[in-house]
Amino acid sequence: MRTTGPLSITMPPEMLKRAKKLAGKENRTMSELMREAFREYERSRRWEKISAYGREKASALGIAEEDVPRIVREWRQENGSKVKQSSR
Repeated sequence: MRTTGPLSITMPPEMLKRAKKLAGKENRTMSELMREAFREYERSRRWEKISAYGREKASALGIAEEDVPRIVREWRQENGSKVKQSSR
């Protein structure tokens, strides 16, 4: 039983050339490269949705984006978090 399904895509010639070159450089098949591209696309879209949700909730609470690092730092201090804070 097959565990994958076929998919046909088209690309502009120059993009296809770059994709084949990249796949070869990384010793991957075009299928592996396209699967990885899709995983990255999905990850990016999920992160965009999470970020939009966070911005919406923060805005509703009157929190500006530049306030977030300070709020996180204060929360960590108050809650004894052992998460290492980056020095910016």
